[in-house]
Amino acid sequence: MQPIYILSLIIVYFCALLLIAYLTGKNDNNETFFKANKKSPWYVVAFGMIGASLSGVTFISVPGWVQSSQFSYMQIVIGYLFGYFVIAYVLIPIYYNLKVTSIYEFLKHRFGPVTHKTGAFFFFISRILGASFRLFLVASVLQYFIFDAWNVPFEITVILSILLIWIYTFKGGIKTIVWTDTLQTLFMLIAVFTTIFIIIDKLNWSISDIFASAEFDKFSRIIFTDDFNDKKHLIKSFLGGMFIAIAMTGLDQDMMQKNLTCKNTKEAQWNVISLGFVLIFVNFVFLTLGALLFIYAEKFGIAIPIVDGNAKTDLLFPEIALNGGLGITIGIVFILGLIAAAYSSADSALTSLTTSYCIDFLDIENIEQSKQKAVRKKTHIVISIVLVIVIVIFRYVLEDNVISSVLQVASYTYGPLLGIFAFGIFTKFNIKDNFVWVIAIISVIITYLLNAYSIKLFNGYVFGYELLILNGIVTFVGLLLIKKSDNKLVENN
Repeated sequence: MQPIYILSLIIVYFCALLLIAYLTGKNDNNETFFKANKKSPWYVVAFGMIGASLSGVTFISVPGWVQSSQFSYMQIVIGYLFGYFVIAYVLIPIYYNLKVTSIYEFLKHRFGPVTHKTGAFFFFISRILGASFRLFLVASVLQYFIFDAWNVPFEITVILSILLIWIYTFKGGIKTIVWTDTLQTLFMLIAVFTTIFIIIDKLNWSISDIFASAEFDKFSRIIFTDDFNDKKHLIKSFLGGMFIAIAMTGLDQDMMQKNLTCKNTKEAQWNVISLGFVLIFVNFVFLTLGALLFIYAEKFGIAIPIVDGNAKTDLLFPEIALNGGLGITIGIVFILGLIAAAYSSADSALTSLTTSYCIDFLDIENIEQSKQKAVRKKTHIVISIVLVIVIVIFRYVLEDNVISSVLQVASYTYGPLLGIFAFGIFTKFNIKDNFVWVIAIISVIITYLLNAYSIKLFNGYVFGYELLILNGIVTFVGLLLIKKSDNKLVENN
């Protein structure tokens, strides 16, 4: 598929997003930008969150992960479902009862201003890195298949990607995101199902032939219980998935900001629970696509793309879709699916980062009313520039599969959030607020060291995604060390 055709598709797609942004961004005020005026239908939010939860990482990187990890990712996804139940029935009622705009305001009510800012800081780092991972992936694909042909520097590709997001989110904010996510989820799901049907047609298979074939069987193992030291072990993956969902959704302003636009607690709970069940099916479909991609590549002699001397399985899907001899249709749906998947998480990340910084750090609600909108818009621009810088840095330092990198980083950055929120919800202790940031940083360092030397320290044990749980436990224990002698809840309003 020629680069000019791909670029034309992207332009048409963004015109559609700009139309949605125009229709939803007419009320250019902070109430719309931060809360969507609390009028979002729960089923629209739920459908849109499928795309935001999956993102470009799932769209490309999960299929590319099948070669090395088979279907072990499903163990994590099943854990997600149980995590969503905790979010729905523990966290969401707290957020709605407190009527927060940023979920980290809970920490201010419970412990004090330092804990509040510590929680917001760790979210900020987590989401900057997470959004940058996702945008790095889509920018790499655009660079490899479009802009390299025109000798456009990678840095320009990144700037253009962020600029497009900024243009359609700077007015409507989360209200725009709720509706653009719906469109983007639709495109992403159409793309993956269309690709599967085209590939099995090329292989002269039916749907039932996929699961009966010896080729598919090589990739499709789900349950791993042979070696507890293996990071793919069922128990480690399930618990890791459960707490990843709690941390990366329930304690994440990006994901929860969409939930908080629902009309009431019950609708927000319906949204989260339905999302958990749907993600099990959708992720299985993505892994099935991954197996089919490797089967197709082997049968027709398609090599995994090489970038900077390294094989990049993340690029196998785009390589087959655009250069694999499957026709123009799959090229079109792939590009639309890729852009939709990538930007469905990246645009909301930019909005949530702007929201968190304005509420949690700038205390925008106490700034003079006439200046609040200008502060929000300046923050939106600064966050966009930060994302550009981080993505460009990834170009030179990132070597691992992107989905693996995202989950690994989450174990360190979301761990303190998990420990602090758990301490606030499940204990009645006060703590010495000024020392919380020290405990959080020490927790990350201890977790890193335990992970780095786990083979020597724990007789060959290798941490998987349960590293997040360990980080949360270390933070929780650290908070016990700085608790005050009285047991009355502190109120900092």
